[in-house]
Amino acid sequence: MKHGFLTFGFACVLSSMASKTWSHSDADPIVSMVSFTQLEHSKTADESSAVWNADAWIGKDYDKLWLKTNGEYAHGQRQDSSIEVLYSRAVATYWDIQTGWRGDFNGTENRHWFVVGLQGLTPYFFETELTFYVGEHGQTALKFDTEYELLFTQKLILSPEIEVSIHGRNDRQTGTGGGLSDIETGLRLRYEFTRKFAPYIGVNYHKEYGKTAEFSRDTGRDTETLSWLIGLRFWF
Repeated sequence: MKHGFLTFGFACVLSSMASKTWSHSDADPIVSMVSFTQLEHSKTADESSAVWNADAWIGKDYDKLWLKTNGEYAHGQRQDSSIEVLYSRAVATYWDIQTGWRGDFNGTENRHWFVVGLQGLTPYFFETELTFYVGEHGQTALKFDTEYELLFTQKLILSPEIEVSIHGRNDRQTGTGGGLSDIETGLRLRYEFTRKFAPYIGVNYHKEYGKTAEFSRDTGRDTETLSWLIGLRFWF
């Protein structure tokens, strides 16, 4: 009788383990995150502005839906801003291929793009994005963005970042020239009260090149700016 009871109990345990092992919903649940990597006040010698850069995603380990947005608010109104809606598929450890739509919204003309890109973590832990865009009127653009985290302590972190933009042809309406368009670099020093909440200070440098710089000079805009930052980084 005792032997039969033990056999029955062991069978129940195996059955329970099997149900957990083969339950796909438990093994690959739907998860989500909203992240504001930049929510900051930026000040140059001439003006100040509010800048945002935020991501949100929902999905499983291999397949996710991403929403990305960034932009600037100055002089009491929204300046350039963009939104991307992307399907993301994991293709290797720490690497995803993303494709979808991007919309640029500014004071001249709204633009729509087809997007395909690669996002992930390189050796030595550089967070990297390489994105190719094809516009509705045949424009093309390539953007490279990489960021690194240097830990002084577990809470005090310095993040250098560089973003390079290249365009396929001149577009006077958007003020972008063919070839190397602009380079933007930044340093942000943050203090993580928790992993989800970190105020920061920093500096950002932006320089335009080639025809893009010529378009800016024609309209009286600066082709080179240095700005000081104070902001907040958080996620949930």
